[in-house]
Amino acid sequence: MRHAYSVQTVRAAEQALMARLPDGALMQRAAAGLAVACGDLLRRNGRVYGSRVLLLVGSGDNGGDALYAGARLARRGAGVRALLTSADKVHRAGLAALLAAGGRVLDDPGGCGPVDLVVDGILGIGGRGGLRPDAEELVRTVTRGHAPVLAVDLPSGVDADTGQVQGAAVRADATVTFGTYKPALLVDPAAEYAGALRLVDIGLGPELPARPDLEALQYADVAGLLPRPAGESDKYRRGVVGVAAGSQRYPGAAVLAVAGALRGGAGAVRYAGPGADAVIARFPETLVHPGPPSQAGRVQAWVVGPGIGDGTQAGAAVSDVLAADVPVLVDADGLRLMDAGAVRARTAPTVLTPHAGEAAALLGVPREEVEAGRLAAVRELASRYRATVLLKGSTTLVAEDGDAPVRVNPTGTAWLATAGSGDVLSGLTGSLLAAGLTPRDAASVGAYLHGLAARRTADGAPVAAQDVADAIPAAWRDVRA
Repeated sequence: MRHAYSVQTVRAAEQALMARLPDGALMQRAAAGLAVACGDLLRRNGRVYGSRVLLLVGSGDNGGDALYAGARLARRGAGVRALLTSADKVHRAGLAALLAAGGRVLDDPGGCGPVDLVVDGILGIGGRGGLRPDAEELVRTVTRGHAPVLAVDLPSGVDADTGQVQGAAVRADATVTFGTYKPALLVDPAAEYAGALRLVDIGLGPELPARPDLEALQYADVAGLLPRPAGESDKYRRGVVGVAAGSQRYPGAAVLAVAGALRGGAGAVRYAGPGADAVIARFPETLVHPGPPSQAGRVQAWVVGPGIGDGTQAGAAVSDVLAADVPVLVDADGLRLMDAGAVRARTAPTVLTPHAGEAAALLGVPREEVEAGRLAAVRELASRYRATVLLKGSTTLVAEDGDAPVRVNPTGTAWLATAGSGDVLSGLTGSLLAAGLTPRDAASVGAYLHGLAARRTADGAPVAAQDVADAIPAAWRDVRA
């Protein structure tokens, strides 16, 4: 599992570690890892010896890391040049090491000539508010060519704690981060600026608290959470998920939600609503009922909302489901129709799965505010509605009311931005709820499998929602294997 920690936590851990190490040892560890990463990038297109490296050096420790790494590269025969954004505040020892190794300082960015690698060491994890105009112009000038850009710890100009990009920022091809991941490296929009990530171990682990601020599941974590039927299992012991979705206008939403539910580990799916004929035609194994949901039979979890419309019958179905004493997932139209007080008053778990526009409506803010500050939005939603919230988007986040780390989903593809894909995710996640996973785990595993299935089946080309549903078993087997 990948863990990410806030700037304050990282700073405290660094201070504790530095108190036990010789002066400068921690920076040397970071510089050594950075130099190795630079060398790996340079060797992809040639070799380190004779390559041309340009360092963009700010006033903080990131500038020192870049200078010491540049010194190591210079000793291996690279031509290393440095542009200083704050010459009076530069890391003096790092600069001396670079000059002693044969590196040079440039006064004019226009004189750097062609380069093979640009190293961004302008701002560190304490930077706020984007690049200053002079730094922005410097970055624009030196990155006009085709040389890859490697960021030190995180791209300069992004907010390490929130993932926000409030102004100009460096767009890196790769980022080398030290000790632990920072939230911005895992959460959009900042994550889009980071490129490929590489974590360098500098010995910080023992100093970090057990509970991170963010975490991202990996294959082994997901495999350990997947429901497995036992020898004595039957369809009811495996869990039954109820689906209240679709309408006369949107019967496909019912079909797609059921498609996801049938592949999520529960033993049976009950459908309640006006799309029964369409559901049975596609999935004859589904147990159907015209409604209301409370009369459909016993379930271990409900999914309500996809394509349900906005009429009286739809509102009654949402209220009926929210009154059930089982876990409930609310999506799409259900998010508009649900009563906030009823959600907060529930004693059984509730999962909300909005996209950015729906989240903005629930919070009463512009959509742009949610997209710019996804971490803040998902945390506020979870707190305000006393629910587990799966915020869909370029970075899917899962938060629950309380102090548990926010989970970041690492799978997916931009091709998932297609009609009906959210209906499949709702059914899949609801089925995992019915199979016995906690709301946080069900939402996390559902998002992981959904994104993995989409990535596998798209393979760089457009994908339809039903294709994603059909690919879930292969993604499941891939994780288990």
